[in-house]
Amino acid sequence: MKMSFRWYGYDDPVKIGYIRQIPNMESIVTAVYDVPVGEVWPEERIAELKKTVEDAGLKFDVIESVPVHEDIKLGKPTRDRYIENYKENIRRLGKAGIKCICYNFMPVFDWTRTQLDKELSDGSNALVYYKDQLEKMDPLTGELALPGWDSSYKKEDLKNLFDEYSTVTEEDMFANLKYFLDAIMPVAIESDVKMAIHPDDPPYPIFGLPRIITCEKNLDRFLKLYDHEYNGLTFCTGSLGCCDFNDIPYLVDKYSKQGRIHFMHIRNVKNYEDGSFEETAHFGAYGSLDIKKIVKILKTNGFDGFIRPDHGRMIWGETGRPGYGLYDRALGATYINGLWEATEI
Repeated sequence: MKMSFRWYGYDDPVKIGYIRQIPNMESIVTAVYDVPVGEVWPEERIAELKKTVEDAGLKFDVIESVPVHEDIKLGKPTRDRYIENYKENIRRLGKAGIKCICYNFMPVFDWTRTQLDKELSDGSNALVYYKDQLEKMDPLTGELALPGWDSSYKKEDLKNLFDEYSTVTEEDMFANLKYFLDAIMPVAIESDVKMAIHPDDPPYPIFGLPRIITCEKNLDRFLKLYDHEYNGLTFCTGSLGCCDFNDIPYLVDKYSKQGRIHFMHIRNVKNYEDGSFEETAHFGAYGSLDIKKIVKILKTNGFDGFIRPDHGRMIWGETGRPGYGLYDRALGATYINGLWEATEI
């Protein structure tokens, strides 16, 4: 495995030099964050980011993420321009040494939580998703502010997007995703860049919007859309594991044996019967996922892709980007390292 850590660039409260001090840390997971979605990343900005990462003693070889423009997901006539830009970004990143690009195909927004600072029993703060809170929210009132939503959307823009998605089915989403993959994958293969789609989070429709990267049946279907080893998964244990219909150890075993997991996001979640969940410490006993078993499966199957500790709690008085503090994610990385080193094949 290649241990990595997400860093949000120069404005991130977490200093890249501190990340370097985490044992066995190899790579920085980052992106050029201020270029509008769908546009080409300037080569000089990529080079600057690469230099910053490498000057810190870390590797610049995985990107999260190159966002997919909504016109591509919607299958609009304008999508071809954005796909051409996406292909150029793959070429430029491959030239800079990137080996893996994480992306998602979620409509409108990314991961969704209903509260960012839920105080857990140990006094730490965590991201949570409570169904009763979600049911009271209306994304079109202009008052909804959830992590993962693009804050640049104005109320009218958001309404228009929802109107456009109102006629889009899961079949449409799969067709639009295939069109996208057919265009970009030959470029990715030529550029020696593995593409790793992130599952929907949570893995079911939110506010009536269709979601397709959700379960074994749909993961199988996705991988067959472009059946090549470079078309693979970012397997997020928390995203797929926050519901009872996904058997996470089984899925990790299945797709790692196939060589189709290029990037692992490892975190724990505590699930409730009504579909709510809380993000917890990575340590297995704190949540509903068997992290020890997951890591053992990866090692047994010879996984050599990227791993990063995913969302962490805020602990020890730390403040900053919710879910992306230094301390608890560093504990998570150390926990994963320990499980990996202690596991005997």
